[in-house]
Amino acid sequence: MKIAIIPARGGSKRIPRKNIKIFCGKPMIAWSIEAALQSGCFDKILVSTDDAEIAEVAQACGAEVPFLRPKELSDDHTATAPVIGHAIDWLEKKGGAVQLACCIYATAPFIQAEDLQEGLRLIQVGNWKFAFSATSFSYPIFRSIQKKDDGSVSMFFPEHFPKRSQDLPEAWHDAGQFYWGKPEAWQQALRIFDSWSTVVPLPRWRVQDIDTHEDWDRAELIFKTIRKKE
Repeated sequence: MKIAIIPARGGSKRIPRKNIKIFCGKPMIAWSIEAALQSGCFDKILVSTDDAEIAEVAQACGAEVPFLRPKELSDDHTATAPVIGHAIDWLEKKGGAVQLACCIYATAPFIQAEDLQEGLRLIQVGNWKFAFSATSFSYPIFRSIQKKDDGSVSMFFPEHFPKRSQDLPEAWHDAGQFYWGKPEAWQQALRIFDSWSTVVPLPRWRVQDIDTHEDWDRAELIFKTIRKKE
């Protein structure tokens, strides 16, 4: 059984009720659920939440909410892996044999069904424990600087100062959309960013963290622009 698990805690601080706040006409979580449904990759699409209202919205969008997440996995400091591991354990105790589990973030409106399909293909053909969405940095991180309290600056990697930007290695970062994983990798809480993982490359313009109101406004502008071009 291949499952999607969408973590959606109710206690968002910076953007209250972020997971179900209306984004371009739909509750934010609806975009993740729709992409999962359209991909055809999953036997079950579960939402792991501690919040009754989120559960109701998720079910209306086509996901299953067979349990409410326990309190000890619902605070500000709970990592993603224990939440996914808990859902896998719950299913297995009910007699379900989980082959692959994909964590999909609830605040990923730019997620596309084809990217989920590509992640599934990669984790099935290679000896990978995880396959996740990622994109490249637009500026070489090896020439990055920090600003100190006294106003001065210093390089994080001063040894690279003499090098041309084009001679530096390309750096990538997590796109914050989805993470295909082997069930045992989730249950053991293995580090995702390691040699047993591979990436589904995404274009930079389709990657946007949404942690602040400014992020939200920017994401809506980008989303509407993309939709106009489709």
